[in-house]
Amino acid sequence: MRKNSISDIRPADRLNLGFLSFLTLVTVLFYRQVASPLLLITFYSGLILAQALLIKNRHRNGFIKLTYDLLFPTICILVVFDSLGMLVHYINPQDVDPLLIKLDYLLFGGHPTVMLETIMTPLLTDILQAAYSSYYFLPVALGIVLKAKGDDRAFDRSLFLIMLCFYLSYIGYMLMPAIGPRFTLDHLQSRELEGLLITEPLQQLLNGLEGVKRDAFPSGHTAITLTVVYLAWRFEKKLFAVILPLALALIVSTVYCRYHYVVDVIGGVALTLITIGAGEAYYGYRTKNTDH
Repeated sequence: MRKNSISDIRPADRLNLGFLSFLTLVTVLFYRQVASPLLLITFYSGLILAQALLIKNRHRNGFIKLTYDLLFPTICILVVFDSLGMLVHYINPQDVDPLLIKLDYLLFGGHPTVMLETIMTPLLTDILQAAYSSYYFLPVALGIVLKAKGDDRAFDRSLFLIMLCFYLSYIGYMLMPAIGPRFTLDHLQSRELEGLLITEPLQQLLNGLEGVKRDAFPSGHTAITLTVVYLAWRFEKKLFAVILPLALALIVSTVYCRYHYVVDVIGGVALTLITIGAGEAYYGYRTKNTDH
């Protein structure tokens, strides 16, 4: 098999091409409902073409290899997430927040975001808002550490599992769109989330970057973070020791900062287990039949 053959690609590449093709097909099937179908089809097709070109030319020079390995997957995950705002609520306009609120109430006899007001302090809010925001750096940090070590096998496996977790969460948003308690339960909150220095700037930054995507269930923050924790434990124990307390704070922050219901977090834990179980099984099968 030729070194630069399109057929000689990593499982992560197959996953990315497959998911982009899936989104293109969804857009075609819901062409009349989606607000800008031609834009989305062109966008997804452009990403597919870019992926194919990177696969074909990945060994040409160091910058292309870096783009192929780390930059393009990161950008792709982010821009595909951003595109969901043009897709999710058009193909499935029924939010499931009422169901999630009821489930939380059944579990706790109240609304967890409201109940957590009893422990709120400006310092704790700053700490947890910072922890929540660190979510965007954890997968990248793991990738950089593995690449710096030259552990390409661990990097490729980690990239596949992290991308799988992201894309499964995106499918979850399509199937069960939910806007989250910061919007639906705001009228029940008696106190605003107030920090000392960084809470408000971070909230404004995240609101500007993320917008409103109906991305509460399952909690991607929980699922991705736990997947990174698993991979760090498996491949880089020193990094695992560093990120474990941060990961625990991040998971608490999803509810404390009112981004998620507790059942979203439970859904995120379930998604992690599905990702690791199905992903490891598939990756093991692929590595027995290819060089990756």
